[in-house]
Amino acid sequence: MASNLTPAFAYTVVYVKDVAKSISFYSKAFGYSVRRLDESRRWGELETGQTTIAFTPIHQYETDGRTGTVKPPESSCERQQVEVCFDYRDVDVAYKRAVESGAVPVSQPEMKEWGQKVGYVRDLDGIVIRMGSFVQPPKQD
Repeated sequence: MASNLTPAFAYTVVYVKDVAKSISFYSKAFGYSVRRLDESRRWGELETGQTTIAFTPIHQYETDGRTGTVKPPESSCERQQVEVCFDYRDVDVAYKRAVESGAVPVSQPEMKEWGQKVGYVRDLDGIVIRMGSFVQPPKQD
């Protein structure tokens, strides 16, 4: 039984250069509907199920002074400390759509030893997106 102190995982916030562009890109490239883009264009959300993926500007007064500034990677050899992962029934089709929509290809989908097909792209801000198949349960003997 969950206690009153057990939280629900509500948001993953992605810090981006342009919230409106990122919302549009993620909607087109990864197939999500836009839930919200506020009038200031400083907050946006996608319809992603139980946990929301949200976007906010890299630099903002409310957080920079309190929690520190966001430091994007300085080159394509570096990456963020977080990776956004989406699962699809057909990873090849999803990967192709993402690249055709402006995602930067990193590695095409390939079958991994743990039974999942996985490919990687980067978004408009260089954030790594892992696109994978749903993990298949182990086969019973």
